[in-house]
Amino acid sequence: MESSHVAALQAKHEGLERKLKDELSRPVPDMSMIQSLKKQKLRLKEELSIN
Repeated sequence: MESSHVAALQAKHEGLERKLKDELSRPVPDMSMIQSLKKQKLRLKEELSIN
């Protein structure tokens, strides 16, 4: 896989991590948003590990 593609996937993963931390720090976190972000992170992580 091209290194630019890997870098883009890693950047997306880091962005999702920031969004997840932001949501978790809210007084009343949106659990459906947290679940969605975690699933997206997992998909990216799997794609990164395959390549």
